[in-house]
Amino acid sequence: MLAVKERPRALFAEASRQWVRLLPWGVAFVLSVALLPTTVVVLTADYGLGADVAGVLAVAQVAPLLLAVVRPLWSWCVILAADVAGALVLLVADFPDRLLWPFTPMQIVGYVGLCLALGLRERRRTLLLVWSLTAVAFVGLEFAVPEGANSNGTLLAVLSGVALVLAVALRERYEVQRRLVEQKTISEAERGRRTLLEERARIARELHDVVAHHMSVITVQADTAEYRLPTLRPDVREEFTSIATTARESLGEMRRLLGVLRSEEAPGELVPQPGLTRIGQLVEATARAGGPVEFTPCEVEVPEAVGLTAYRIVQEALANVVRHAPGATTQVSVSASDPADVGGGELLTVLVVNGPPPQAPAGPLEAGGTGHGLVGMRERTRLAGGTLDAGPLPDGGFRVAAQLPLKEKDFT
Repeated sequence: MLAVKERPRALFAEASRQWVRLLPWGVAFVLSVALLPTTVVVLTADYGLGADVAGVLAVAQVAPLLLAVVRPLWSWCVILAADVAGALVLLVADFPDRLLWPFTPMQIVGYVGLCLALGLRERRRTLLLVWSLTAVAFVGLEFAVPEGANSNGTLLAVLSGVALVLAVALRERYEVQRRLVEQKTISEAERGRRTLLEERARIARELHDVVAHHMSVITVQADTAEYRLPTLRPDVREEFTSIATTARESLGEMRRLLGVLRSEEAPGELVPQPGLTRIGQLVEATARAGGPVEFTPCEVEVPEAVGLTAYRIVQEALANVVRHAPGATTQVSVSASDPADVGGGELLTVLVVNGPPPQAPAGPLEAGGTGHGLVGMRERTRLAGGTLDAGPLPDGGFRVAAQLPLKEKDFT
């Protein structure tokens, strides 16, 4: 297959802002419009060239500046040849003494602008070759300076070198900034992914403790059934023994799985996992920290996994109030919806709403906050089969609302 050549891209074509993408075209257009007629007038009026010769030289020396936006190296080849040809033409022209030779001021401006475009696009090796040929051509013209003319070939060689170096420095600075932005974006994505994985591992550890409790109860009940119920038939006793063995194997498999998820820095919990009954303690602790909190409890019995999820959501929401809105009035409510209102499925609704802080803090209470606490809340709610709605309020407060299904079939 024939390779399809990639179309040349204009300078700054990858810039995010439109005015930056249009800037090279605007500069090239302004230079062309300003330099073309001026060059014709200077060559005819000051240097005594004919209008036709002056027009051809002006077009060859100025028009390729428009091409420099896309193909600066091609433009340089044309302009360098045109500038050298113009210098040779001026050798036979009868112009007054003390005029510039071999380049007019317009040629100097156009060539410096062209070198800036070259430095922004081409590789260093190419730029070194460009400047070497420029220096050889322009300095070589110094040996043919007409009597009485002010030579400026060496000056233009130096200016072109300075323009190339400046453009390379600007290009490399832009490249470094672009890479830093890309790295920052990647780092932020990785930080969010790591937070999500850590939260999942933490949820797995907590659910292990909840399930392990029930499995242990099953094991104990099955093991002690023959002692508590001496009238059991032998086949029933074997069935209880089989249940106890299966429960112990399940606990062992769960612990092995947890060993993969648990890191060395996260030791096992030595206390029961919290639930709905512990939310009141969170509210009291937040109130003692200086923020008025109104709490509406729920007396309904819920599965332990649902109670743990509700507790963690309230815990994170109140922690965010203390961090970002100290002293704000906060309302916490936990309620169970009527099955008739939700299409036959009972839901536990957890709502935490805070207003704006009474006065803006002098400085951030927590530096480097990333908002990843919401990641944990959403992940817990998703794994529980529920939904979470969290976001700022028009008055400057914040609202967190979660709905968690209570039926076991919703967790499958």
